[in-house]
Amino acid sequence: MAVRGNAGGRLRPVPDTLHPAHQRVLETAERKGIPIEIITFSESTHTAAEAAAAVGAALGQIVKSLVFVSPTEQGMEAVVALVSGANRVDIARLAAVVGLPHLRRATAEEAGDATGFVIGGIPPFAHRRPVRIVMDPDLGRYPMVWAAAGTPNAVFTVPPATLRMLSNATVAPLAEDIDTEHPFASGGPARSATSGA
Repeated sequence: MAVRGNAGGRLRPVPDTLHPAHQRVLETAERKGIPIEIITFSESTHTAAEAAAAVGAALGQIVKSLVFVSPTEQGMEAVVALVSGANRVDIARLAAVVGLPHLRRATAEEAGDATGFVIGGIPPFAHRRPVRIVMDPDLGRYPMVWAAAGTPNAVFTVPPATLRMLSNATVAPLAEDIDTEHPFASGGPARSATSGA
């Protein structure tokens, strides 16, 4: 079942015809025995702040699915980091976790090639090809988290433990340390709900 948000914050059912990207996310979850509900909005939920405002959640409850790539002998390897909306990725930490010292942020084209989804709507699972997933432990601070559902205006919510299972993620510290005296010294909270660091 999918629902659509309207300007008044109330939800109404979406017609049975779903966007193919949403269908892929739903079917992947169903294969693992987890029914999820996709909520779509007329406005973008591309950034973590937009998504938090749309669903009435804390910024930290928003899951950013960020794509990184590294050259290997077998070609370009992709890694997806599932990061709390309040955090920024420390690429060196992530590279150490996955053992890819030349890891860098993916371009929009590379992210699309690896996942099959557009930046702004990349979900934590249902990717085009198998990729390694690393999950920010800070997401576990919340009973429920919100993630992109395949397009830049669609989200779904699950408990963090369920998200870990659905995405087959490894949980490991990957966020930058925050300077508590100067919290915006590193550029402040990350901008995008589903892309960038």
